[in-house]
Amino acid sequence: MCSIIGIVNHDLCYLIFCTICCNPFAPATNVIKALSGPKYDGQYLHEIIQEKLPKKRLQKALTNIVIPTFDIKYLQPETIKLFSQIKTLKNIPSLDAKISDICIGTSAAPTYLPPHSFQTQDSDGKLLLEFNLIVTNLNSKKAQIYSMKSRTEITIGSPDFFPIKPLEYGRFLVLSLGTGSQKFQEKYDATKSSSWGILGWLAGGGSTPLVDVFTQASGDMVDYHISTVFEALHSIENYLRIQDNTLRGDLASMDLATKENLENLVKVGEELLKKPVTKVNLGTGLYEPYHHTTNEMALKEYFFLSSNYLIIMIFF
Repeated sequence: MCSIIGIVNHDLCYLIFCTICCNPFAPATNVIKALSGPKYDGQYLHEIIQEKLPKKRLQKALTNIVIPTFDIKYLQPETIKLFSQIKTLKNIPSLDAKISDICIGTSAAPTYLPPHSFQTQDSDGKLLLEFNLIVTNLNSKKAQIYSMKSRTEITIGSPDFFPIKPLEYGRFLVLSLGTGSQKFQEKYDATKSSSWGILGWLAGGGSTPLVDVFTQASGDMVDYHISTVFEALHSIENYLRIQDNTLRGDLASMDLATKENLENLVKVGEELLKKPVTKVNLGTGLYEPYHHTTNEMALKEYFFLSSNYLIIMIFF
């Protein structure tokens, strides 16, 4: 989270995340907070979002967007709410939520920030739909699939696009931008974890193993799935994933808001542009250099080709 917010405004990130991370007793405090509630109350973050986006609704979005979240009230795959500003949105007022509520809901990472609840209403104030949202990486794959589905539907009958058939992936350019991940390491093993109960899985080894496992697995599966599909359809060049998966120590933290760490994250991003493009090895699951083209060169090429393709951007 800090890798996104902090680069934009260090002071803002400090106020949102630094109530605990700058405390010398942070490790012990983190374990206690993990057991008793979310690490942060999110109050200041919510105030900032509501101040910047007071009444704007999704219908006012300037482009077609897909914002996946997970509704914890129903815990069913079909209850994942996919908001998209498409032509039919005006006929579905139940999805025309405030952008501020959507932003807060998609920042609600379990154990870090509390879930967010809000409602949509019609012009008479009648309840249309209730949302109880958190964000998980598990939704990213569904967002990618839904993005392509939506873009295909939008092109049908539109004079602004050439005709496109379902699963014609050669007409898409998919740009996937990551927020950084920890360098691969052998972190847990069956011997140590075999004695863990609820407490061990939630706070074993001074971290949160259960969260680590689901976060890492879901993020890897998204990229693995997309790569598999594009390779199978002979369109691997149309998928570009830019991600630094070599972060260590403080750089891999989701919420370390010190000025030094945020400045180091900026340097990581700048250095990432100069690194070669990587692709996931479908046999090992590890990232390997794909060719000598750098991420910076690949980005320039993508935007040069953008007028002839349908561009989809994914952030996870």
